[in-house]
Amino acid sequence: MPDKANSLTIGGLAKAANVHVETIRYYQRRRLVPEPERPPGGIRRYGPADIERLMFVKTAQQLGFSLVEISDLLQLEDGAHCQEASALAEHKLRDVREKIDQLGRIEKVLGEMVEQCHAHPDNITCPLIASLHEGAMGETINVKEHDFHSTEGSRESGCFIPG
Repeated sequence: MPDKANSLTIGGLAKAANVHVETIRYYQRRRLVPEPERPPGGIRRYGPADIERLMFVKTAQQLGFSLVEISDLLQLEDGAHCQEASALAEHKLRDVREKIDQLGRIEKVLGEMVEQCHAHPDNITCPLIASLHEGAMGETINVKEHDFHSTEGSRESGCFIPG
């Protein structure tokens, strides 16, 4: 009979941590969550420490950390590596700020495109669609590089993407 501290099956653990069973198995394969020994003829049992570990992973994900970064953080979880953990968090904070800047630029461009659509409702061609077609040829918003590039903006459609 399992002890009360570790009495959850993987399904019970999933429910307690509000994740799917397959998520737990995936995390186990990635070595983010330990896989307990299977007793002879029995099933694996999980306890409060496993719930806490899953909550750690999920909270870190909500803060934007990748599973690789979470694995790094878990290596530091004994509390004696605050500087290393802080360095990882500072790097993540820089990434978040870059994404916020990028989203601000995207918001500006999309806002201008929407304004052009509203300013010319009787046009045969939609200025937004025309800008997207023109952008595919000469202007791009490079999401991966967090950078906007423009060779020649189209002023005819009114949807110029600034460089």
